[in-house]
Amino acid sequence: MATGEARQAANAAPTEPRLIVEPGLAARVAAIAEPVVEQLGYRLVRVKVSAAEGCTVQIMAERADGTMVIEDCEAISRALSPVLDMADPIERAYRLEVSSPGIDRPLVRKSDFDRYAGHLVKIETHIPVGGRKRFRGELLGTEGDGARLRHDEAGEQAEVLLPIEEISDAKLVLTDELVTQALRREKAAKREARAAKREQRRHKPGHAGHAANQGD
Repeated sequence: MATGEARQAANAAPTEPRLIVEPGLAARVAAIAEPVVEQLGYRLVRVKVSAAEGCTVQIMAERADGTMVIEDCEAISRALSPVLDMADPIERAYRLEVSSPGIDRPLVRKSDFDRYAGHLVKIETHIPVGGRKRFRGELLGTEGDGARLRHDEAGEQAEVLLPIEEISDAKLVLTDELVTQALRREKAAKREARAAKREQRRHKPGHAGHAANQGD
């Protein structure tokens, strides 16, 4: 197995469904993109279709550990472009953009709500919970099928359990602590990518043949 393939297989995790998904045209694109992204060893986070530059299809993806480097984006783009061209889910010219979810990322899987426990989040629900649909506070992780949040209620701290299936949007709020954590993960991911490239160069056929001649 090639080094790049081995790294992707190592990063791959058992498929975990997204519980918060996009509607309409973006959902059609996601249905096509997700199997391709997962086959490469990544996880689809969110698909956005916007009017930027005429029409832009943004695919947010990540490794199983939540990181993403430019080489990952390029690999997904190369694999996904011909598949989207063949399926043709958008009846006009568009620009494909593959990116990481960003620091203030959306939370779409149950594991996301556990991984980012302790951070500040903004959450919107489909139906009112306790008389409101918008919440902002400290994420406390999950409990059963819900996400627990500590937020301000009438000037006092209160906790609420929000059913994840009723959440329409959940997003991290940019803070210094979140930025610091994201930078650490990015540095670690870049080190791993550089190590993988060095390993690939070591295993090129020309290098292997040279080593064999030296051993004769």
